[in-house]
Amino acid sequence: MLSLASAAWAQAPANGSKAELPAVQRAVHVCASCHGDFGRSTHKAYPALAGQTRDYMIRQMKDFRDQARAETDIQAYMWGISALLTDEQIEGLADYYAAQTPLPGKSRNAKLEAEGKLIFEQGIGDHTVRACTSCHGGNAQGEGAAPRLAGLHADYVFRQLQAFKTPLRRHGNVMKSEALALSDAQMKALAAYVMSK
Repeated sequence: MLSLASAAWAQAPANGSKAELPAVQRAVHVCASCHGDFGRSTHKAYPALAGQTRDYMIRQMKDFRDQARAETDIQAYMWGISALLTDEQIEGLADYYAAQTPLPGKSRNAKLEAEGKLIFEQGIGDHTVRACTSCHGGNAQGEGAAPRLAGLHADYVFRQLQAFKTPLRRHGNVMKSEALALSDAQMKALAAYVMSK
């Protein structure tokens, strides 16, 4: 990682993407050890990054670097990895992963997924929990600062929803209020649904 910080920077391509910068490509190889080649992780502990929205990736990488995300597993690795990343490298990683094709979703429990689909598309009650589609899109593909959820491992999504109920995720006020209104059973249903997308 020290080489990431000390490398001489090549100029970004004319299209504005910084994904091909040598320091970014070196970082991609480091990221692949957990997040998989091309960001296509299938491991429940590591989120898939392929197809993730650029704005969301930038915000999360900066939160890791600033130690604003404090989940225990994050502290163990992502704090150290991200500490050496420049803004340019973070933008390049976001460009790279946003351009990758995600793996298709996996269906494991049709009944649970159907329950999650109702919550995702309609919310709960009279705006107690808003429809997830309002931020994450009709196919859970994410939009702008709202992350892509489609295809993420259900265990990972469930853990993140739980984390929003704690001070460990300092940012994400909208998600904090939504998560507080969800039961564990509802979170598991949502997680199963987005994994199937």
